[in-house]
Amino acid sequence: MSTLLEVEGLSRNFGGLAAVSGLGLDVQEREVFGIIGPNGAGKTTAINLISGVIKPSSGVVRFRGEAVTGLPPHRLVRKGLARTFQATTVYGQRSVYENCLRGAYLHLYPGFLGTFLHTAAARAMRAEADARIEEVLGWLGLTAAADTIASNLPYGAQKTLGLAIALVAQPSLVMLDEPAAGLSAEEADHVRDTIRRLRERGIAVVVIDHNMRFMRDICDRIFVMHHGQELARGTPDEVLSDPTVIQAYLGRAYAKPEA
Repeated sequence: MSTLLEVEGLSRNFGGLAAVSGLGLDVQEREVFGIIGPNGAGKTTAINLISGVIKPSSGVVRFRGEAVTGLPPHRLVRKGLARTFQATTVYGQRSVYENCLRGAYLHLYPGFLGTFLHTAAARAMRAEADARIEEVLGWLGLTAAADTIASNLPYGAQKTLGLAIALVAQPSLVMLDEPAAGLSAEEADHVRDTIRRLRERGIAVVVIDHNMRFMRDICDRIFVMHHGQELARGTPDEVLSDPTVIQAYLGRAYAKPEA
């Protein structure tokens, strides 16, 4: 596997507070890379810095070897790096299909004039967008809900729709912020299986979540943050049995019994 994402010395200060400090990590193609840590550890801030939602105070982000530090999210999506948010970010009064069209148009928007005149290029782009949306909704299990108003979907389906919006833009890496939060065990298992299918399709995934069973099941490697910095990294078994991680985050329930 080759390196898809590289982060070096990434930092962000808010006033006198260092929310993220000197962060360095890498994500390989077709990898599921987990980020865990206690609330306030800087996990979401790190994702926001990498995905262009906020600009870093210092450091470098490279995607496919190209420096992309501080680029706005829509430009990063066009390069193949997409993300979802912890809270659902769908247009509640629009249909599932119309929400997905947002993602498709990041690559396929023919412009106002082309759309207004209904040119051949605009028709071709719309047909390609429709094909992408149909495919993504199919393998996320949302085909039957294509015409449903997004706000009428159950919470779990709204989170799946957020992922669908990202996927129709055809990313090579997608970043998921707490995709299992607030879901039932059955819904979380559906998200887990979806992430596995993403990897099978060649899409790398960076995922933040507090559900350790979920993270152990899906992650190839886990990166632990604490106070805005790296605490540990390794395979799920290595990280979840690390005494420093247990003490700082997981608690005694993860400690091995004494012989």
